[in-house]
Amino acid sequence: MKVFTVAAALLAGLLSGAVAQAQTWPNKTVKIIVPYQAGQGTDVATRYFADQLTKALGQTFYVDNKPGAGGNIGTEAAAHSPADGYTLLMGTNGTQAMNEFLYPTLGFDTAKDFAPIMLVGMLPMVVAANPSFAPNSIAELVAVAKARPDKVDTALPSTTARLVFELLKQRTEAPLFGVPYKGSATAITEVMGSQVQTLIDTVTATRGHVASGKLKALGITTLKPSDLLPGVKPVAEQGVPGFETTAWIALYAPRGTPEPVIALLNKEFARILAEPETRQRLLQIGIEPVGGTAASLGEFEKKERTKWGPLIKAAGLKGE
Repeated sequence: MKVFTVAAALLAGLLSGAVAQAQTWPNKTVKIIVPYQAGQGTDVATRYFADQLTKALGQTFYVDNKPGAGGNIGTEAAAHSPADGYTLLMGTNGTQAMNEFLYPTLGFDTAKDFAPIMLVGMLPMVVAANPSFAPNSIAELVAVAKARPDKVDTALPSTTARLVFELLKQRTEAPLFGVPYKGSATAITEVMGSQVQTLIDTVTATRGHVASGKLKALGITTLKPSDLLPGVKPVAEQGVPGFETTAWIALYAPRGTPEPVIALLNKEFARILAEPETRQRLLQIGIEPVGGTAASLGEFEKKERTKWGPLIKAAGLKGE
């Protein structure tokens, strides 16, 4: 009985300490790790949220860019940070649902090392082409590819693009030829210059070029038409029913972060997402706002791993 009483007292002390810490959080600067370079969609969105949180909570929230190894370097740094609410991670479909299947070893365990907070937004992908390329739809692209096996090149500037490409080939049986690139800039330049006929990339990277007429969009990877690219039909409505493949960003904390801190962050992000200005800002950079609970993010993440794991293995894809 005495051992039980001592253990209970220790547990009560730990819980009361966590609650007290959460009640005073934040009382110093909070770092949000973005495991990619500055300037791309995830970084821009995270900086906006950091500014809003700074105004609302009275402490500085700032972005710490830690790019490299497909996002693994920054994600590992976040995983091994103190679970006190002062280091957060803006994770993505790559870091949280794909990389464990692409790399032989990781310095973290996505499922065990992170506490989900909120699914912030979706970044749909676009199948685009040089304006001089004959096909104007996914069906026409598939027909041309089948008539010219492995002669229709597709620029693939990211892991997500590679997986969308593999799924599109699988579902349509179109013998497209994938050309990997390290980043959007070179890939888009070469498609606009006709060195490569087609491209798979995010709305963020392609929308300006589509608007200027330097690229033409053949299809978007959302199930339904998107406000991000009005007038562009989903691939799912072009003979590939159910086709849905989107990149995403979501907020995490190291596992063990006090639950009241997780709850407060979820509440604050929900409040910011509900602001019309936030929706406008996110849509401008090619992100569809989502939101939801920490639990719903956890379930979504599990489904994403189930979706992408078998495809990555079947295609024999490896991280670079």
